[in-house]
Amino acid sequence: MLLHIIYAGAEIILSKETFDSWREMQDRHDGYKASLGPWDAEAVIDYLAFDYSDLHPCARAQVNALLASTSLTAKLRFG
Repeated sequence: MLLHIIYAGAEIILSKETFDSWREMQDRHDGYKASLGPWDAEAVIDYLAFDYSDLHPCARAQVNALLASTSLTAKLRFG
């Protein structure tokens, strides 16, 4: 499954949603600034673990939780 990292306002959102364009992302997510992806889960984990060492729980746990969830999105949590 491919994931997006969406920067919206002060939040960083992981998304399993499928988008046709960044404009569609902008329409669905208030405060949209930028996005990365779609990437596979391992690429997202590697990126987040490298750039955001203060994630809590860790990047892998947050990505895996979203993948196992019925939710399409999850806000990244920091410790």
